[in-house]
Amino acid sequence: MQAAVYRGPGDVRIESLPDPEIEESTDAVVRVTHTAICGSDLWFYRGETDYEEGAPVGHEPMGIVEEVGDDVRSVEPGDRVLAPFSISCGHCEFCRKGLHTSCVNGGGWGGDESGAQGERIRTPHADGTLVRVPDRYADDEDVLESLLPLTDVLSTGHHAAVSAGVGPGDTAVVVGDGAVGLCGVLAANRLGAERVIAMGHHEDRLDIAREFGATDVVSARGDEAAEEARDLTHGGANHVLECVGAESSMGTAADVARPGGTVGYVGVPAGVETTGFLGTMFGKNVSLEGGVAPVRAYVDDLMADVLQGTLDPSPIFTKTVDLDGVPEGYEAMDEREAVKVMVRIDA
Repeated sequence: MQAAVYRGPGDVRIESLPDPEIEESTDAVVRVTHTAICGSDLWFYRGETDYEEGAPVGHEPMGIVEEVGDDVRSVEPGDRVLAPFSISCGHCEFCRKGLHTSCVNGGGWGGDESGAQGERIRTPHADGTLVRVPDRYADDEDVLESLLPLTDVLSTGHHAAVSAGVGPGDTAVVVGDGAVGLCGVLAANRLGAERVIAMGHHEDRLDIAREFGATDVVSARGDEAAEEARDLTHGGANHVLECVGAESSMGTAADVARPGGTVGYVGVPAGVETTGFLGTMFGKNVSLEGGVAPVRAYVDDLMADVLQGTLDPSPIFTKTVDLDGVPEGYEAMDEREAVKVMVRIDA
């Protein structure tokens, strides 16, 4: 099969890899039809985090089940499915608590497992990981494009809003205008926020934030941005969503949080020094909640809203490529020419 492989900073290539096979009775093999490039993929693409050279990449798969192990019960060949970015068994202590990203039997895509930016993946713990799309929507391309963000960025933005404690009538500040931040705006509105302030530096992305329900946008940088957000909220917000993971964004989130407020952080940390923002939060008694989004705990509720037409995150996809175009997609995201790239695969 063909799949995207990491060959070094700035170098993702399409190469031939062995077709995945059933290895355990709880496995499934899925033919990938849709996937995406994630902002967190840019950390290794830019050489800012380690990644094994020659390893497959990608972690946001949707496709058709081709084969299942003898013990798989929830899906069968021919089913349309999507999968969270983390693999989970569904029955361990942490899965039962809804913390699927801490599954004692789990793992992630790419590396030793199949990368999702390829024609096929082997899914360990298929019953605990795969989410079946109802048959009536299995070939509806518009619905599928709206469901694909549930594999990561919509669920992650939702996790930020939940962790920040957003509820009806609240004011929320969203730090970051990438796909996760934009989905954080969508999630805050879904949870009933009366006012949502989006902070970012790209007007085209802030336009999407407005489309998703942002009542205000802040496009300034650094201290000026934090001051503008505090002015808009009369001293800071009780609910702040940190959706980038950089030291500067964490500092901004701490700065714009109201004393006694909560920062819901979901940005994948890269190069973060804790002294500055933790010192600010300590002095203001600001709580920090969040972490890796347990997509599997959220996906059923979010899917229901997508399927009934009340939630549509698909505008985050501003570029679409085929499998051969994945290297181009990485370049586009790295150069900020695309918010998020969708990959359609005809295998």
